[in-house]
Amino acid sequence: MRALLLAALLAAPAAAQEVCGRDGPACEIDGGSYRVALPEGGATGPSVLFLHGFGGSARGALGMTGVVEAVTARGYAMVAADGVPREGGGGRRWNFLPEAQRARDRDEGAFLAAVMADAAARYGLDPARTLLAGFSAGGFTVHYIACEDPGAFAAYAPVAGAFWRPHPTACAGPVRLLHTHGWRDRTVPLEGRPLGGGRYVQGDVWESLGLWREANGCGRDDPDGTRTTGRFLRRHWDCAEGSALEMALFDGGHGVPAGWADMALDWFEAVTGEDG
Repeated sequence: MRALLLAALLAAPAAAQEVCGRDGPACEIDGGSYRVALPEGGATGPSVLFLHGFGGSARGALGMTGVVEAVTARGYAMVAADGVPREGGGGRRWNFLPEAQRARDRDEGAFLAAVMADAAARYGLDPARTLLAGFSAGGFTVHYIACEDPGAFAAYAPVAGAFWRPHPTACAGPVRLLHTHGWRDRTVPLEGRPLGGGRYVQGDVWESLGLWREANGCGRDDPDGTRTTGRFLRRHWDCAEGSALEMALFDGGHGVPAGWADMALDWFEAVTGEDG
């Protein structure tokens, strides 16, 4: 029996033997680390790459059991990347601000591409079938990566975080992006707020959406349609071919709301043709 077990382990793919989950060691690559939760039966290709908030971590992101269970139940892997360590504090942060505001000690776009390349090698994930999502500072990062290189991921789903002031003058496009925000969010208000004695100023979500409409070649500012899905009030713009732009508001504060994962994956599958 022992010999048969050893033979089975040797024959099993590396991914089955070295899952870098919430507990235990993380997957280490050049520049950082990440963790992953796999669907039952192992990876099947599509994934959600999730970026934690300020002071958070990949371990903490995988602690969002409702989100993780919703993602993996649909056959997706959930990959949680780690930001860089905070100076003089616990947890981690993201280098999302432009070079003029913050010296970037890690290129986050290149790092996340490396995360997905490593996850593809370990677990058989397909980087081309990845939804890049993030909360708060992770959401800021999602917006900036989408602005710089909208083709880096299949689609983008930031929560409670957009651009900072000064807003970008323009973004590349087309992009597929679903922005979700709490109506009563006071940590990252829809209109933004100053931080650090006014040294940094969170941007305006409404202006951010205007930048995305411009990038997607929308002919007008008003939405093409509205709908309600559970607790979410949704507005969508149908513009250039290959683009998708939507905003989902919910009556809540600063957090990833219940039901977000299923809503985001329904949207992702609709705009990309992904079948999970």
